[in-house]
Amino acid sequence: MTSRLVGLSAAVIAVAAVSACGSTGGSGSDDGKVSVAAAFYPLEYAVSQIGGDHVRVQALTKPGAEPHDLELNPRQVGAVALADLVVYEKGFQPAVDDAVRSEAPHTAFDVAPAARLDLLATGDGHDHAGESDQQHSDHAGAAKDPHFWLDPMRYADVGDAIATELGKRDAANAAAYTANAKAFRAQLTTLDGEFRAGLRSCRIKDLVTSHAAFGYLSEAYGLTQESISGLTPDTEPSPSALADLSAHVRESGATTVYAETLVSEDVAKTLSRETGARLAVLDPIEGITTKSAGQDYPSVMRANLATLEAGQECS
Repeated sequence: MTSRLVGLSAAVIAVAAVSACGSTGGSGSDDGKVSVAAAFYPLEYAVSQIGGDHVRVQALTKPGAEPHDLELNPRQVGAVALADLVVYEKGFQPAVDDAVRSEAPHTAFDVAPAARLDLLATGDGHDHAGESDQQHSDHAGAAKDPHFWLDPMRYADVGDAIATELGKRDAANAAAYTANAKAFRAQLTTLDGEFRAGLRSCRIKDLVTSHAAFGYLSEAYGLTQESISGLTPDTEPSPSALADLSAHVRESGATTVYAETLVSEDVAKTLSRETGARLAVLDPIEGITTKSAGQDYPSVMRANLATLEAGQECS
């Protein structure tokens, strides 16, 4: 109870600050639009595409910040408390989970069920799709891979769910949300087709990445992810684990190690140097920055496709 009161007090202070500054911020708007707090970039992008002019979206994760490590300041807690809808992925960002639990239990929408988070990734950095029941039992403590948006069709399913939820909150514009979700799905279906065509014939199937963000992408397009740090991007592998991965890279014939935009390239560079593989950048699209190879989700995904076609030697 005490922590909840502290959180509510922080929200009140934040709201007062927003009002004093004359900002529309993440607080409930008076222009008839649905105010939405979106936990991180892919959710912000989906809400903006589906909500269109009927919503006002505030992202809780700032551009350039690593969403796994997000901590919310009082102003952001206030945005969560006052939003008409909070769109988040339960289990991905503990700080957002806490804020939802204390400040927005009746206005939050968890996209995880719609995303069908069924891919396990343990600390060893390997995918565990397609395993037997016994093998799944062996990995019972493994976390679910949260990076559903790197599979465009899972992302489309989440878009449909967001449209339905917006329609419940704003029935007058439900038809517009449904239409926008159909357009969103059409764009993602086109993108999915481009990936299927581009990655259909790749000589190298092992995808060696900085952290285990690309499991759903790998599963969708016939690749096998081998990551350096598992699901947590800033976790450094032990010397023995790095040696094992180096041996695997040499054995598999992989010629590219993929670093990322929001985390240090140091370990990826070490693996590249140890194996003779070249270094390339693959973006998990957890945020858009000046270092991103595009200005939005579709453009960065297409840049990723070009990078994969070269790195996996696809024809």
